Amino acid sequence: MGKTVTTYLIDGDPKGTQYAFISNKICQMFVVPRSNLAYLNTQEKLQKPAFYILLGEDEATKPQAYISETENFRERVKDHDSKKAFWQKALIFVSKDADMTKADVQYLEHKAIADAKKANAFVLSDNKQTPKAPNLPEYQQDSINEFFEDVKFLASFIGCSIFEVSQPKAEHIFYTKGRGCDARGFYSSNGFTVLKGSVIAKSAVPSLKWSDKRNNLVSEYTIIEGDKLVMTSDKTFASPSTAADFCIGSSNNGWLVWKDKDGNTLDSVYRTQLE
Repeated sequence: MGKTVTTYLIDGDPKGTQYAFISNKICQMFVVPRSNLAYLNTQEKLQKPAFYILLGEDEATKPQAYISETENFRERVKDHDSKKAFWQKALIFVSKDADMTKADVQYLEHKAIADAKKANAFVLSDNKQTPKAPNLPEYQQDSINEFFEDVKFLASFIGCSIFEVSQPKAEHIFYTKGRGCDARGFYSSNGFTVLKGSVIAKSAVPSLKWSDKRNNLVSEYTIIEGDKLVMTSDKTFASPSTAADFCIGSSNNGWLVWKDKDGNTLDSVYRTQLE
């Protein structure tokens, strides 16, 4: 089923301050860069109970996030601005209609931290514990659960994968081996996702130009099991070749080295669709 999302760019910059909402839904998301916190002074909605996520994304490491709730985001963020160095932008979720209650946003915080830990796509250093859910009437839980589904959709809409758990179809799994690597993954509109449990090469060849960045990613996304480096969570790369380079530790044409269980290359499965 299709959805209509309305997005308004406050300053005309697609990476700047903006808000978005789904037609016929009450969830509204504000995206506010740390460089433009003055915008909060213009929005009365952001001075009331809200659920929010602080994001710090660095392509060389696993991204970081902080998930919480507040009765007044404008006031709460002053503390975050002085004490938390990692974040670059805030996602703030409010209701377009009636104001949410303190219990509503606490319930959203509970749901969000639990789901983000399950996805394991972001480092949640300051969310080590999942808070208990507040007592809400059953009808209100249903309403906030629906609201949270819209939160996840809107976060994904702007490219934030904090809640996304990969669920590839078996026939779309591709594999690659080489230099001790034994990895699997799938291709989608987001890029190529290397799946949790994949074994990757312990080291990179000297000619790999981004070996330092690879080393950072290895430290963030793998653990040593016996004599192998094993992925502890999924990781999506912009292209199949970058994914292959990471797994094998050398330069590769990902369209050719990723093959399905029948030996078909990624190239033959996807690119030939245009022929």
